[in-house]
Amino acid sequence: MIALEPSPIGTEVLDNPARPSEDAGRILSDIALANALFGGRAAILWGVRQLLRHVDAGRRLTLLDVGAGAGDIARAVRRIAQRRGIELIPVGLDPLPAAASLCRAAGVLPLRASAAALPVRPKAVDIVIASQFLHHFSRRSALALARAFDEIAGLGVVVAEPRRTEAAAAGIWLAGVALRFHPAARDDGVVSVHRSFRAVELRRLLAEAGLSAVVRRRPGFRVAAYWLANHAHR
Repeated sequence: MIALEPSPIGTEVLDNPARPSEDAGRILSDIALANALFGGRAAILWGVRQLLRHVDAGRRLTLLDVGAGAGDIARAVRRIAQRRGIELIPVGLDPLPAAASLCRAAGVLPLRASAAALPVRPKAVDIVIASQFLHHFSRRSALALARAFDEIAGLGVVVAEPRRTEAAAAGIWLAGVALRFHPAARDDGVVSVHRSFRAVELRRLLAEAGLSAVVRRRPGFRVAAYWLANHAHR
């Protein structure tokens, strides 16, 4: 069990799983659109492609998307695996009822649970992904989560976050206005950037967690990391 402490910087509406489902569904759908347009999805796919270099065609893999939201990223990962001749079974973990409904509609098996107690045994899934997730928590909690992801992944882990810059914060707010996002989705986007990481900060955090991660800036003011699970080297 991980004692998840919220980030000390600001608050986001979806920090609260009790948010009414009608609002949560709209917000998650707006986040999915932002992922597609502004690099969130592409950042995770970049990392997954690096991991799939270690996998032969014809294999069947399982994927756990922690904080899956609308299931849009897990669905995209399944598509790129299929292009490489790999069958991928995606599972979306999220405590929000609205997320479970959206994942199901996206063809992603929903798992309503908290990352505080991941209901997965060590090495039980091949790939773990977490998009825009670690920044919701304190540094101590983010360290514990990264180690937990490594423990349950048989092959490797990919995480991606907004890259913390003032330009990114302004950009997501303006885009949210232009695209008529739900006000909470627009405002949460700004808070997410302020809570998030620069590349050097994410690199230091993962190194402190004992993980040999490759960390890169990605387009759309993103920072992404991937690593082979520690036990995969043994």
